Amino acid sequence: MATITEVKRETATLSNDEILRYSRHLIMPEVGMEGQQKLKAARVLCIGAGGLGSPLALYLGAAGVGTLGLVDFDVVDYTNLQRQIIHTTADVGRKKLDSAADKLKAINPFLNIRPFETRLSSENALEIFADFDIIADGTDNFPTRYLVNDACVLTGKPNVYGSIFRFEGQASVFATKEGPCYRCLYPEPPPPGLVPSCAEGGVLGILPGLVGVMQATEVIKLILGQGEPLIGRLLLIDALAMKFRELKLRKNPDCPVCGTHPTVTRLIDYNQFCGIRGEEAPVTSNVPEMQVEELKQKLDAGEDIFVLDVREPHEYQICNIGGHLIPLGDLPKRVHELDSSREIVAHCRSGVRSAKAVDFLRQTGFRKVRNLAGGILAWADRVDPKMPKY
Repeated sequence: MATITEVKRETATLSNDEILRYSRHLIMPEVGMEGQQKLKAARVLCIGAGGLGSPLALYLGAAGVGTLGLVDFDVVDYTNLQRQIIHTTADVGRKKLDSAADKLKAINPFLNIRPFETRLSSENALEIFADFDIIADGTDNFPTRYLVNDACVLTGKPNVYGSIFRFEGQASVFATKEGPCYRCLYPEPPPPGLVPSCAEGGVLGILPGLVGVMQATEVIKLILGQGEPLIGRLLLIDALAMKFRELKLRKNPDCPVCGTHPTVTRLIDYNQFCGIRGEEAPVTSNVPEMQVEELKQKLDAGEDIFVLDVREPHEYQICNIGGHLIPLGDLPKRVHELDSSREIVAHCRSGVRSAKAVDFLRQTGFRKVRNLAGGILAWADRVDPKMPKY
């Protein structure tokens, strides 16, 4: 098959220092001088410099991909360090783009790094994608995944996809001319809140390394024109059992983006498409709230208030404020444990799950129930700084 780079620009030349650096590639007949020159000429855009983006960018940079674009707008946090190996403890508080660029340049000074400190959006995606050959999606939310997919189809760029959650991962190559796109597999997003984020559900720190390296491998195969890319195949990874399964995917002729008669011919509002109100309207905004300072005053005054903790038992063991533990998933069958005549304040880690609990309780007839704004994280920040955060 034709490679990405050979149809776009002249082959790049390698210096003596680069020949020495990439010598273990050059002695492989599948790569050789020609393949390494293709890698140097290639331009790959990594969406995200986090869990998947860390191994993805590190290995692509080390392998000699000439131009690496990085899209990210976040800063390094302590909770990132368990899996985002491109960042170190000393980087906490720094922009992820700056931290990642330093590590990549330290590994390979020949890299051309193009940072984009912005949130990828329908307004900027097509312009950003235009200068790259391959897009590697390391995002962790559905609106951006659909945005990346549609932008790849509209610009004719392959979408090297990866996703992770707890012990499970997925990888594929979407939006090639002959293969399906992400919408062929998932025509509609899941209902909002059905799939927890990594911040709520957790992720094994090693898993993004496993999946990110698979993405990097697929990118290099596409550049070289070697092997069998994951086009029309979805690789499913179960790290707990260390098992891999493969699903065959077909291009959907009725796909609204890549089908025979597409109806999506421009980028849309992906938050709206996924049923998400966006950053400016948090999920907790439609339920009554209580601030952590008010709860502290009520508890200190000995008021009759029932604190409902809707986290999981293993989270309760990390830290708690002494509430009655009923995990959100168990609430419908354990609602009889609650007294509707008492004042109830529900909390979780950040306030998202407890907002759902309050909404459910209000629908079942509870009136004196409020959500603890910010959850136990806000309690640790503003009431008890000695409490561990996770």
